Amino acid sequence: MTFYRTTRLMLSSAAILSFASSAFALDGNDLLKKINDVYGQQGGSIAAEGIDIDGSTVTLKGATVKAAGMDASIPLGDITMDGVEEKDGGYTIEEIDFADVDFDKDGAAVSATDLKLNGVEIPADTSKGDLGSLLYYKSAHAGAVSVTKDDAEVFSIEGADATMNKRGDKSGIDFDAKINGIKADLSKVDDPKAKEAIEALKLQQIDGTVAMKGSWEIGPGTIDVSEYSFDFKDIGKLNLAFSISGYTPAFAKSMQEALKTVRSNPNQQEAQQSAGLAMLGLLQQLTFNSAKIRFDDASITGRALDFAGKQQGVSGKQLADTLKAMTPIMMAQLNVPELQNAVSSAVNAYLDNPKSLTVTAAPGKPVPVPMIIGAAMGAPQSIPQVIGLKVSSND
Repeated sequence: MTFYRTTRLMLSSAAILSFASSAFALDGNDLLKKINDVYGQQGGSIAAEGIDIDGSTVTLKGATVKAAGMDASIPLGDITMDGVEEKDGGYTIEEIDFADVDFDKDGAAVSATDLKLNGVEIPADTSKGDLGSLLYYKSAHAGAVSVTKDDAEVFSIEGADATMNKRGDKSGIDFDAKINGIKADLSKVDDPKAKEAIEALKLQQIDGTVAMKGSWEIGPGTIDVSEYSFDFKDIGKLNLAFSISGYTPAFAKSMQEALKTVRSNPNQQEAQQSAGLAMLGLLQQLTFNSAKIRFDDASITGRALDFAGKQQGVSGKQLADTLKAMTPIMMAQLNVPELQNAVSSAVNAYLDNPKSLTVTAAPGKPVPVPMIIGAAMGAPQSIPQVIGLKVSSND
């Protein structure tokens, strides 16, 4: 009797453990659906030939992605998600690893390695319009990327990294990203005119980085990009910075819906007209806070003047002098004397000694975007005053 009681107890325990295991097992199909709920807002979709689950690891076997406007899907191979947990109807994932990319078609090949995301959060509901309804990841990484044409490398990057930081009070996120070691080989360009320009400007080999840093405050929808820079050796550094308000999750969703309508309408001309009207309506919600464009020269200006001057039969200095003389005449058409003087002074100083050129728009208080559009259409000469436009050089 003891033997039978023990056996029944063991079988009962096994059944209970089996039931508990199945009850708490991850639902791979639901996870993929939640991912597509997010990605689908951009008009894309992800599919898989199969879904394997091993404890907290979910693998999408033979995954493919189809982006908005694409007729064919792109193979991604296997996508491995480690540390997956269901949370409040959504999911958290410790790390997502993508298979290395090795794509070759018509003599062009693309390869990419070490692609991963860390600290991923998949929302349960994408319609709430708060921080919890957005796809979030703490960091993203890509290793070496290479593009070759006819067995010769024409473009590559050493690697790329991006991070996001969710604020403790859930008011928004801070983000930054950087692409390192961007290299492009333009020496094999076939077009004679383009080749001549590339050689004159010494752009046969391009080497640089791209970086971005900013924040998004969800409530007022304020996007503040403090840096979006392109920094290339022996060329220069172009940095864009701007701040707008009104770009809330609800605004983003409305834009996505408008784009979906365009893509689904077989009459593209009609769709584009409808989308234009929709965008004008959405722009009513945006406010312009500030913007800044700055270029720090690293010798490209001198080469550009020499090349352009040669095309006109003059030296680079002579072309610079001509541009300095023409600037006040062109600016006079705007009928804004203060801006005319500032631009002329900045251009003169920059062409004499190219260091930096900066254009700043900083109104005394935020300006609704419709007011800017109205000024541009009705009184373009008022734009500098409306947005607080200033130009300076070598500062």
